[in-house]
Amino acid sequence: MTSRDGSATDDLALLDRWSGGDEAAGKLLLKRYFDVLYRFFANKISSDTDDLVQQTMMALLAARDRFEARSTFRAYLLSIARFQLYEHLRRRKRAAELFEYDTVTAFDLDPSPSTRAAERRDHELLLGALRRIPLNFQIALELHYWEDLSGPELAQVLGVPVDTAYSRVRKARELVRRQLKILSAVPSRTAAAHASSTVASGDGEEERGLDDSLMSAGRG
Repeated sequence: MTSRDGSATDDLALLDRWSGGDEAAGKLLLKRYFDVLYRFFANKISSDTDDLVQQTMMALLAARDRFEARSTFRAYLLSIARFQLYEHLRRRKRAAELFEYDTVTAFDLDPSPSTRAAERRDHELLLGALRRIPLNFQIALELHYWEDLSGPELAQVLGVPVDTAYSRVRKARELVRRQLKILSAVPSRTAAAHASSTVASGDGEEERGLDDSLMSAGRG
């Protein structure tokens, strides 16, 4: 039950101190998880990322008593981030409009390119492909590859059974592969053929190539 930067117990202790008025503890917790949260939001919206990180931390503080330690602190925090993202997207649309996150994509909601896209064109292409798959699938894939969440952690964040979480990751990989092939057919994408070739070598090499590309995108 450890996070990348510390134990879940230590994270919870910091949250308790922050809840008790220790602002330094809150700042330390934000510093510990800022990169995780920023990565989560950055390829799904093109603005307000810092605000959403702050809102997520404040929502975490407000929801302190609901953390039951059934999974990791990091998974609990990311489940709050997911809710904050959806609330943010709802607020940007008409109040009565509902989203279907198994079909709507980040590109549908905000087609402008991410300001954090890497300099390499193939990296940009992969981020673009991720933004063109349904949002629920994009979240599953990015958390699996970028945050290395376990099956139970991923299930908690997504609010689905573990088997469904794994199935969503598999489906998301196939959707990304299809989008890369589509983007590679666009003449103006001069680097598209190169990016597509890194994930379309066939069979085992194709799987490894896509895995490597997705993991690298998270580090970018």
